[in-house]
Amino acid sequence: MSGHSKWATIKHKKAKTDAARGRAFSRLIREITTAARVGGGDLEANPRLRTAVESAKAINMPADNIDRAIKKGTGELPGVAYEEVTYEGYAPGGVALLVLALTDNKNRSTAAVRHVFDKYGGSMGAAGCVAWQFKPRGVIVIAKDKADEDTVLSLALDAGADDVQGDEAGFTVTTAIDSFESVKAKFREAGIEWLSAELNQVPDNTVPVGEKDAGKILRLIEMLEDLEEVQDVYANFDIPDDVLERVSQD
Repeated sequence: MSGHSKWATIKHKKAKTDAARGRAFSRLIREITTAARVGGGDLEANPRLRTAVESAKAINMPADNIDRAIKKGTGELPGVAYEEVTYEGYAPGGVALLVLALTDNKNRSTAAVRHVFDKYGGSMGAAGCVAWQFKPRGVIVIAKDKADEDTVLSLALDAGADDVQGDEAGFTVTTAIDSFESVKAKFREAGIEWLSAELNQVPDNTVPVGEKDAGKILRLIEMLEDLEEVQDVYANFDIPDDVLERVSQD
């Protein structure tokens, strides 16, 4: 299981706070606006927009907010045009980080991301230094109390998923981009809810990390995600579940 998938489960637990919920609203509004600008406002014809809207509904974003964000993206309402920017670098222990941002001021965002890398023990690299280690995939995270392993495995593979991995918290289903919607539909038909279903960047290989660096890595990722323009951070770490749970509670 990729480090990002484990981190996604922890983020879901943290996201219950009002501050985290507010940041999630802001990020999803930017994503909805950008997805509508790039691919149009029709959810059926725009998978990226559909995924963003589903994520917004999952955290109870008001329908009016979603509708306004779509209309700003399609130009029906005035709004900010966000630029998609990718930053690359390394965390302690040689872990690769891929940082995705939507910003209306690239210079400001670049300076902010570089500052966090420098302050929290990372190093920002040149374009292309780590991106080759990641591939676009659909990632669905299901809590263990929602379904048993056999059911998740059977439904996922029957719908064309590439991989299913589990830990004590639940299951992570990885799919090719073109199978993402069909796998979600299969779980939906079976009445199985998911913690998250996102189009992510999944690492081809992972770097084993011990407790010495684990806390530093998670702190760096958390501070990058706290930046307003940052939409998501992907990492190729492999931290044992018990270590990950301990350091995430610090």
